[in-house]
Amino acid sequence: MDDQPFIDAIRAADPNAFRRLVDRELDPVFRLAYRILGDRDDAEDVAQDTFVTAYRSIATFRGDGPIEAWLRTIASRLAIRVASERSAETQITGDFDDQDSQPGPLAMLLSEERAAAVRRAINTLSEAQREVIVLRLFGELSLKEIAAATGRPLPTCKSHLRRGLQRLRVALREEVAA
Repeated sequence: MDDQPFIDAIRAADPNAFRRLVDRELDPVFRLAYRILGDRDDAEDVAQDTFVTAYRSIATFRGDGPIEAWLRTIASRLAIRVASERSAETQITGDFDDQDSQPGPLAMLLSEERAAAVRRAINTLSEAQREVIVLRLFGELSLKEIAAATGRPLPTCKSHLRRGLQRLRVALREEVAA
């Protein structure tokens, strides 16, 4: 889908165009923020801040990639900033399981322990690795979209993803061994 006419309408201060963008992208932006933060109120704040930032910055959108990737990059950076203000234990609280299922108490406990281990492992990554991994796994963006949205070369994004996943594997093995 060619978003250029849509973007031009937003830049021309067409309130209906921006409203359509919000309607179209609010759910994915909120889900990304919620997966990072694990708190509905914080995720709603990040989603709102994402669209405020996008509205103020639409003139700087280069159009190198889809506008969805640009919005998710803004959301992930804002959510990571909010998460970094929390204690190390609660930085990344992504919901790693299907919310629709009703697991039993043992399954919930194991799920919470696994999520805490993944949180701690993600928090050990460099900022660049964490951003690429969050956008890839939580934001569900392709590496090409991540490269366009972050302004990093595609090979650099691939490297950040590969090295970040390697560090996650090591950190999670150490967590299990402990």
